[in-house]
Amino acid sequence: LGSSLTRSHVVRTAMMPSSARLPFLTTPTFQPKRAPSSPRPPAFSSQPGGAAPKADNIVWSDALLSNAERTALSGCRGATIWMTGLSGSGKSTVGALVEKHLIEAGLLSYRLDGDNVRFGLNRDLGFSEADRKENIRRIAEVSKLFTDCGVLTICSFISPYRSDRDSAREVFTKEGLPFFEVFVDVPIEVAESRDPKGLYKKARDGKLKGFTGIDAPYEAPLKPELTVKTHEHSPEECVEQIVAMLAKHGIKPPVRRDSVDAP
Repeated sequence: LGSSLTRSHVVRTAMMPSSARLPFLTTPTFQPKRAPSSPRPPAFSSQPGGAAPKADNIVWSDALLSNAERTALSGCRGATIWMTGLSGSGKSTVGALVEKHLIEAGLLSYRLDGDNVRFGLNRDLGFSEADRKENIRRIAEVSKLFTDCGVLTICSFISPYRSDRDSAREVFTKEGLPFFEVFVDVPIEVAESRDPKGLYKKARDGKLKGFTGIDAPYEAPLKPELTVKTHEHSPEECVEQIVAMLAKHGIKPPVRRDSVDAP
């Protein structure tokens, strides 16, 4: 019965006009490039320590569309905006506003926040130097996937070590994907005076060890694509600076839509 139904379906489908067939049965408008015959895994040197996967029985599966073809068909060009700075510098505040601005402007965008990812993806990680490195490695790989599929990805992470941020950038560079490092630069005194989570006080009281800026280092970027100073500019002005940076690199919104309230 199953085989007869299959044959009957094929015959009926073949007799249909092309416009009535299911999308996956129609002839594509272009022929995608054939996947190479040999595997093309990511370069392991882009990962901290250059570690290869533990599994040795895996083979890289190539997509049928290049990033350029995917962008052309979807109309969405991805990029990662990596916001780094001290706790209390304003990364999350500005990042959330950037996400809202881009979406309201008609651009596909999503924000990955340092605390939020520790509730799920990185819930097994603490704040040791090794865990911090793994935290950034994972986020770099996730944001690379978002960027590759056309999402403007905003990463709000302290990411205190310069080498980790450089490794994150290299993940994108090797794939030819846009990566913008944004230094949210405020003096430690300003960040500590804000102390939105009460963490600086805990660190000063000796109740929190290894806190960035107090008893753990923060290595400022040497050549970020953009530096914003939230103690000198309002959050909205910082958003304007970031949007202008994106526009300078050809990432511009379509005709702006009216803002809508979330349901």
